[in-house]
Amino acid sequence: MKILITGGAGYIGSTVVPLLLAGGHSVRVLDLLAHGGESLLGVWCHPDFEFIHGDIRDHATVQSALAGRDTVVHLAAMVGDPACAREPELARAINLGASLALIDESRSAGIKRFIFASTCSNYGKMTDPDHYVDEESELRPVSLYAETKVSVELALLESTGCDGWCPTPLRFSTIYGVSPRMRFDLTVNEFTMEMLTKRHLIVFGEQFWRPYVHVCDAARAINLVLQSPPEKVCGRVFNVGATDQNFQKQQLVDLIRPYAPDAVVEFIHKNEDPRDYRVSFSRISEQLGFSTTRTVPQGIGEVARLVRENVVSNFTDQKYRN
Repeated sequence: MKILITGGAGYIGSTVVPLLLAGGHSVRVLDLLAHGGESLLGVWCHPDFEFIHGDIRDHATVQSALAGRDTVVHLAAMVGDPACAREPELARAINLGASLALIDESRSAGIKRFIFASTCSNYGKMTDPDHYVDEESELRPVSLYAETKVSVELALLESTGCDGWCPTPLRFSTIYGVSPRMRFDLTVNEFTMEMLTKRHLIVFGEQFWRPYVHVCDAARAINLVLQSPPEKVCGRVFNVGATDQNFQKQQLVDLIRPYAPDAVVEFIHKNEDPRDYRVSFSRISEQLGFSTTRTVPQGIGEVARLVRENVVSNFTDQKYRN
């Protein structure tokens, strides 16, 4: 395939790019490099790799990036609730406006496959805490970030079935693990880093549930969808993760504790949280044969090794956060 990856220098992007190159695909990355481009150094000299430095809000740049491509993996976004809440107008412009324009431009350019990075945050808060939500459950976004993702999903699903166009939204679990563009503002990574380096952690709402998936498994899911027959993935939404990898924050702390037995953890109990959801991943498992290869405990171990070996020297550097 001739693939365009928007946001290819990011946390997921810098993991999926080498995976797709290894699979024999031609990969072009469009990225503004808001957090630097060091994550792409490992693939820079690959003969099938191209890079365009630009903004997905720019019409001419997007047209140039799509030229000669047949597949789009759309990862570029202002990611996460806090970032979007700080700059809501920018978040709407990037996550919604630019995404909808990219869909239109992609169809005009003859793109066939289009993977959209969405989020399990779309589920918001479970109506029944004793049950799991799945792809057919009501979407109840409680943040601007999730609202924009839901809107783009709907636009993609409404466009299905025309001219061989094959869109697939992927609702990713909260991601963790080591990536070429490392992040320490994601729950598993952040908790591990702070308990090991600061010996102190404050946890809000320790009882609330989230699903988690390793960044390498997120990349594998993208690759799997690209390899799957169109009839299995066109206009289909897939949660990405594993049902047994739903955890409460208290459980995460318990898993990290052996690496930082002396860390002081303060639990600030909250009776209400806008996000609380346990997710089923039966669809992607049963219909595409997807299974994760790494677990949260394993991810904690690899982040702990990263910290202990001083591979990263300044954990508070803004480049490690969104």
